[in-house]
Amino acid sequence: MGILSQPQVQNLRADRTVDARGMACPGPLLEARRGILTVPIGGILEVVSSNEETNIDVPAWAEKVGHIYLGTIKESGSWRIFVRRTK
Repeated sequence: MGILSQPQVQNLRADRTVDARGMACPGPLLEARRGILTVPIGGILEVVSSNEETNIDVPAWAEKVGHIYLGTIKESGSWRIFVRRTK
């Protein structure tokens, strides 16, 4: 399962949320890398970031290491990025 539709992403419930708002690159990505280790395999990590580059970095990292990027929700001044842990 890859990127979900916007309504599906809106209904996701994360097992863990990492709040990386206010962090410059590569802070949000480093927080995602740490946070994914606290999520059970098959679980979902949510990364909340105010850094727009996180929308590129986290999905690319997830694909590179074998996790599944599920989608992003844009909110006022921040993004909620969802990744499913696979290993």
